[in-house]
Amino acid sequence: MKHFFSTICLSFTLLHAFAQEKVVALKYGDMDSWVTRTIHESAVIGGDDKTLYEVGPNKHIDGNNPYRNLGNSPWGTSNVMAKVSGIVKTNNTVYREKRGNGYCARLETHIERVKVLGLVNINVLAAGSLFLGDMTEPITGTKNGEKYQNWGVPFNTRPKALRFDFRFKSSGEPNRIKLTGFGGSNEVKGKDKAIVLFLLQKRTEDNSGNITAKRVGTMVVTYDKSTNGWTNGATYEILYGDIRKNPKYNAETMKLRSVDYARNSKGKNVLVKETGWATANETPTHMLLQFTSSHGGAYIGSPGNTLWIDNVRLVY
Repeated sequence: MKHFFSTICLSFTLLHAFAQEKVVALKYGDMDSWVTRTIHESAVIGGDDKTLYEVGPNKHIDGNNPYRNLGNSPWGTSNVMAKVSGIVKTNNTVYREKRGNGYCARLETHIERVKVLGLVNINVLAAGSLFLGDMTEPITGTKNGEKYQNWGVPFNTRPKALRFDFRFKSSGEPNRIKLTGFGGSNEVKGKDKAIVLFLLQKRTEDNSGNITAKRVGTMVVTYDKSTNGWTNGATYEILYGDIRKNPKYNAETMKLRSVDYARNSKGKNVLVKETGWATANETPTHMLLQFTSSHGGAYIGSPGNTLWIDNVRLVY
């Protein structure tokens, strides 16, 4: 009888927990609405018309104009228009793909190739990246590409978890390559992984426009094995405060960061330096979320790595 009542109590507790769960979809997080852009590349590299995809309201744009997020979309992508020495070139690594009655996002790692009149041959490895924030176009060089990215959006609540649907296809290669566009490729040890990075920060900007941040919340997950179809409703707990002694802490992927850029109040993209861990009950000022088909940083990965993402939500 005692065991019976314990079971009943546990069942009611679980039912109460599920009843209390609140799920909030991120704007355009169902990936069913997209902006398409037709960019006309320069004649010297072939003069092709290329289509770039952005998560936002259903709209088509024709012309070589710098893109700014439309419809209050919080989403940026690694799809960009570059203009280097007067030459217009595009990179598209995030695609709209049909899924059921709607769409999803497909993120691919590939090699972007550029030839100018047969004289210049530049090959760059590019990973597909979908993130909260935006890009500053046009890109004017291959060096320090991160400075064009405005990372994160204003945010001041404390969700329990991140939830989304995903598929993953691994390239199958045992090691990665680094291909920056200058010289040949270099081998980077270790299998390529797709990575999902979710951070909550409390940011502070000084009078000079420098931005520092305390880390409030952390969730990082990687995938290195191909999935058998879709995983729906994958849910990952957000860890709060200083998590270095938490068994789930991974120093390689969850450590404090000083490699990300954000637009300050003066309209300039500056480096965001994380200076420490916030207390566990701190309220954030910004949310950062990035889905990427390769890990390891710019120009590093394995061509063929592909990550599909759909239905991005926060759980409270």
